[in-house]
Amino acid sequence: MFPKPASALTPNTYAYETTPLVKPTGFREYDARWLFEKELNLMGVQALGLGLGTLIREMGVKPEIVTGHDYRGYSASIKMALINGLLASGCTVHDIGLAMSPMAYFAQFELDVPCVAMVTASHNDNGWTGVKMGAQRPVTFGPDEMSRLKEIVLNGLGQAYAGGTYHYVENFADRYIADLTKRTPYKRKMKVIAACGNGTAGAFAPDILSKLGVDVIPLDAELDHSFPRYNPNPEDMEMLHAMAHAVKEHKADVALGFDGDGDRCGVVDDEGHEIFADKIGVMLARDLSSIHKNAQFVVDVKSTGLFMTDPVLQAQGAKTDYWKTGHSYIKRRVADLKALAGFEKSGHFFFNTPVGRGYDDGLVTAIAVLDMLDRNPDKSMADLYRALPKTWGTPTMSPHCADEVKYGVVERVTADIQALAKSNAAFADQKIRDVVTVNGVRVTNEDGTWGLVRASSNKPELVVVCESPVSEARMRAMFKAIDALIRQSPEVGAYNQSI
Repeated sequence: MFPKPASALTPNTYAYETTPLVKPTGFREYDARWLFEKELNLMGVQALGLGLGTLIREMGVKPEIVTGHDYRGYSASIKMALINGLLASGCTVHDIGLAMSPMAYFAQFELDVPCVAMVTASHNDNGWTGVKMGAQRPVTFGPDEMSRLKEIVLNGLGQAYAGGTYHYVENFADRYIADLTKRTPYKRKMKVIAACGNGTAGAFAPDILSKLGVDVIPLDAELDHSFPRYNPNPEDMEMLHAMAHAVKEHKADVALGFDGDGDRCGVVDDEGHEIFADKIGVMLARDLSSIHKNAQFVVDVKSTGLFMTDPVLQAQGAKTDYWKTGHSYIKRRVADLKALAGFEKSGHFFFNTPVGRGYDDGLVTAIAVLDMLDRNPDKSMADLYRALPKTWGTPTMSPHCADEVKYGVVERVTADIQALAKSNAAFADQKIRDVVTVNGVRVTNEDGTWGLVRASSNKPELVVVCESPVSEARMRAMFKAIDALIRQSPEVGAYNQSI
């Protein structure tokens, strides 16, 4: 038997070195995230591996799994502790080494392995760690699997089995790169900024894009787990600003930015416009639905309303389903609906056959953007962006709110908005047209202006997004009304950025 984990321990003590530390809040809706050493120790990671192997057997899945780790100073040691737990559970482990998350997902197909456990904190600040897991390619765990894993780990229910084996897969990155580049180079001459934020994608993205025949200018592509310039998150304005500066300096056709584990892609056009990912999704949906008529798309509730109202998408017969935010949610919904693609405002994009294999891959997204440019040789990225109907939107706003209380805050805000809608009262100076509660609460006024409040699934934060198809003033009015409701809870902190 392995010791039952504790929820809190003091570092540099006997207990810390002899007891697994696993803070319960680290088990999120669709993956796991902890502050390493403060909320999780290496024995806790072993307990997680043992619990994961136990869950895989409980699910009736062959106990064989792919592992990889991102470029952080502690990720390799965490992965080896995870592997120790998986081996103790009797799993066969295929270790692909340093990798982006989509490389681990690709390995499930390439190596014909059913399960995956990728050690990464994605775009979280340094100090965080986590694991993205799945046992049914191409989808990853959702709330049901994560709840059961949490139960197994925290209650010490992990079961040891004999027969665990370890295989290191040499030079696996070469197979991933070959898979993405076995195609005809682009006809259009393109100069591309490849922004990596000193994260894991820096080891792979510039090389892949170069092999596709574009002129690549690397930006912060040197691997440095201290992230000296900014966090590798193409949803944050600091990274987008750096990409915009590089585009103008080098007169590039487009800037493509990748997050810490390479499963997301952000875009800045040739004129330096920082395009939010949901608008990129609309542009790609236009492009793909011109080739694949009556295409089905899935988008998350943070995304622009243009997916429903854009006249080009309507004319091309495109259909869109709004669903829960979160890479596992959208990934599974894309699979269930057999959609051509799924788009998240965070930059997680999911392409099914013939574009991709259904999982989120920042490089596949980048290639789709370049394909769109190649199919429109007489138009720049800015031209394609300008062709969209105008809307005014906020970035993704993330006020701090502790994991223990954030869901309660959202429940209260949801109830307040539902009460206003039921009483036909004004909100943000207008009557409410509809309220969607599939994931937090998304409230829409009669003029199409909308606002969203939900709890972040991977950080102690709320998520706030607002958009108006009418004016910036209407967008700001919605934000002011949403913020007033949020501020009734003193537990909510300051926003991560301003509008």
